[in-house]
Amino acid sequence: MTAARLGFIIGALSVPRRDTGYLRCTDPRPPSPPPPPPLMSPDKANLTEKFAAFNEHWSPKIVAELNGQQVKLSKFKGPFIWHQHEHEDEMFLVHRGSFRMEFRDRTVTLNAGDFLVVPRGVEHRPVADEEVHVVLFEPAGTVNTGNVRDARTIENPARL
Repeated sequence: MTAARLGFIIGALSVPRRDTGYLRCTDPRPPSPPPPPPLMSPDKANLTEKFAAFNEHWSPKIVAELNGQQVKLSKFKGPFIWHQHEHEDEMFLVHRGSFRMEFRDRTVTLNAGDFLVVPRGVEHRPVADEEVHVVLFEPAGTVNTGNVRDARTIENPARL
């Protein structure tokens, strides 16, 4: 079957016409606006330097964002509170030190280089005998104390 018989060429932006050859078709939709500038520049970051920039325990700091997720740094020391996140999974990656993630039915010990994903809805409590540096990956807007509000709740973490 020829293009003339079909009356159009599939995949092309041209339509055959008997009188003048081909008519150029244009997309009737308005042009898309340019993408917005990135919120963060594509620069490298050093975790050791970022952790050295703050001293507070249980006070996460945002260091990056990607695809609706935030990368946060936090220093843990002592026990945190029992809590859960109804809608968010959380990933904990130990940069330096070690801590225990307590669940109601078991305890998992994490050392430098280890990571753990706590699924949404699972009650948990991090406990660190000594200071530990932890990288967190979680959806933007995740509150550190989940379903509990107390003195340690950080609604809007600072950015480093």
